[in-house]
Amino acid sequence: MKLSETGKSKEEIKSLVKKYMIDTYERFDMVAETAKDMYIYDADGDAYLDFYAGIAVNSAGNCNEKVVAAVTDQVKDIMHTFNYPYTIPQALLAEKICTTIGMDKIFYQNSGTESNEAMIKLARKYGTEKYGPDKYNIITAKKGFHGRSFGSMSATGQPGSAIQNGFGGMVPGFTYADFNDLEAFKAAYTENTIGIMIEPVQGEGGVHPATKEFMSGLRAFCDEKGILLLLDEVQTGWCRTGTVMCYMQYGIKPDIVSMAKAMGGGMPIGAICTTNEVAKAFSMGSHGTTYGGHPVSCAAALAQINELLDRDLAGNAEKMGEYFKGLLAKLPHVKEVRGAGLLVGAEFDETINAVDVKHGCFDRKLIITAIGSSVIRMVPPLIVTKEDCDKAYEIIKETVLSLV
Repeated sequence: MKLSETGKSKEEIKSLVKKYMIDTYERFDMVAETAKDMYIYDADGDAYLDFYAGIAVNSAGNCNEKVVAAVTDQVKDIMHTFNYPYTIPQALLAEKICTTIGMDKIFYQNSGTESNEAMIKLARKYGTEKYGPDKYNIITAKKGFHGRSFGSMSATGQPGSAIQNGFGGMVPGFTYADFNDLEAFKAAYTENTIGIMIEPVQGEGGVHPATKEFMSGLRAFCDEKGILLLLDEVQTGWCRTGTVMCYMQYGIKPDIVSMAKAMGGGMPIGAICTTNEVAKAFSMGSHGTTYGGHPVSCAAALAQINELLDRDLAGNAEKMGEYFKGLLAKLPHVKEVRGAGLLVGAEFDETINAVDVKHGCFDRKLIITAIGSSVIRMVPPLIVTKEDCDKAYEIIKETVLSLV
């Protein structure tokens, strides 16, 4: 919808949001109207270079033509139906995902949070059914982030944070251990532990990739104890980190993996994939969803995944990620540049406030975000070029220099 079609001004639109919407977001001062490829355009037609991709969602580019066409075609056939009939987009997408990532079964959800919630439920039910009523505890990583529903925020290893504060007690059954510390995870294990759940790269935790030793060690430990390895690939999945799924870089395979974000190309969808054995724990009536596997979202996801694979955007993510990290390492006052593929973070010394960098870049028509006061995070569409990276770097550099 264009602003000109509403009969309202930009200020009137912003005032409606302030009057009627619950305020939990720090808004950029723009009315986003259209988007294409690497850019978002405001109601004045100003172009913003997009290095955030709707939080790692628009990986094949904003309003990718094939995704838009798939959505348009499907809307004309069936926009929504319940999950009793077979639908063609669901079936084709299930085959594409499972055969591509080497998993047996899929369960559709609407978002990353819901996918993680389903992963937690499946692991706990598997544990209690196979081993007994107390076998449901899960070890997760400190500073991790898994979502904002009660199960997923309880799994989030950030006690005392705004994510958990004020909601009463968390869901029992979660223990936190230091990320990348294999011995800490082993020490947190008890006879009631059924699984270990981590992100291969901690995004909200400051862009910290797991080491190969840590990931292979977790897989071996889970095998030794007969417990499940649960990987949250909501942000890292579907080519973001240089391979189709991030776990492929480590030479391991999870028992359950969650996904969302880039999976749908802009349409809301998520999923978990698992093995035949673990999938049996979800029986008739034990889990369900009204919108999960939505025909339009599945059609969009099928088109999006085909674009990511056919254009080898995982390869571009690996190549452009290394190039961009090399540029960022030259920034004044940068302590460290971290990441995997095009999930990139730059940490500044105490001279620079990352939130100020975020806002200064926005003023210069570049969209990035900040984690706390020290780290900026960039997750651009995977179609990004060297020229885009050069432009983003120059804007970030100009912004940092203006803050010194």
